[in-house]
Amino acid sequence: MGYECFDISVTDKVAHLKMIRPGKHNSMVPSFWRDLPEIVDNLSAEGAVRALVISAEGKHFCSGMDISVFTSGNGEDSSDGSTPLITKGNFRSRRNERFRSTAIKLQDTFNCLERARMPVLCAIQGACVGGGIDMVSAADMRYVDQSAFFSIAEINIGMTADVGTLQRMPKLVPEGLVRELAFTGRRWSAEEAMSAGFVNRVFPDHESLVEGVLEVAAEIADKSPMAVWGTKRAMNFTRDHSVADGLEFIANWNAAMFDTDDMAEAFAAQMEKRSGDYPDLHPLSDGL
Repeated sequence: MGYECFDISVTDKVAHLKMIRPGKHNSMVPSFWRDLPEIVDNLSAEGAVRALVISAEGKHFCSGMDISVFTSGNGEDSSDGSTPLITKGNFRSRRNERFRSTAIKLQDTFNCLERARMPVLCAIQGACVGGGIDMVSAADMRYVDQSAFFSIAEINIGMTADVGTLQRMPKLVPEGLVRELAFTGRRWSAEEAMSAGFVNRVFPDHESLVEGVLEVAAEIADKSPMAVWGTKRAMNFTRDHSVADGLEFIANWNAAMFDTDDMAEAFAAQMEKRSGDYPDLHPLSDGL
């Protein structure tokens, strides 16, 4: 199946999802918001992919939400089936409810990256602004090249960011820094983001960036997928709960999910100096 905004490939258990609208700086048009959760949820449900890399073609990773998401100009659903964020008419309560419902729908687009059973790694070059930061903040890891910069740009158009940046970034870097970036909308360089711990590594150029991130993903894919999924679930749960709750969660998780066969294979692979051979995760059922 072809997508307007994405190209997807899978090699050796690693999925590579590329944004393919470089001429528009990979702005997030209505189909982006519909297709991203479909792609990621399907990969997660199938169970065969063990790491997902998101990259982008062109000079810039993502210029944020496209203006077509905000309005189709007449208050009706647009021809591609999307729902405009701003509508015309005199029924204020209806307009406000539609705005709220659409914002929640957009938020859920990036929730798919957190609920995915595999880690999500982003390879970022050039601009990553507005909705771009919303997206990468929901990923497990972020990598950049030297051209990368970030901006919480909503403040520059008189709007409060509402698709996840303000909720997720303070969990990743100091809150005072997020407040400065959100209040000013200023550019945040790759070096600054690295110093703050927002990104894992800075590569010299885009080619080495994508190659390096795919190598990290391949290393993850070589591990037990159950152990990796459990690690992601435990860390996401602990981020949003107390230490005590997190400890109880992982005790319950391992009591239910710990697989001695995976552990035996891990030890055997180390002894024999080879990659581990682990079964894929079982597909999730659509029928129940």
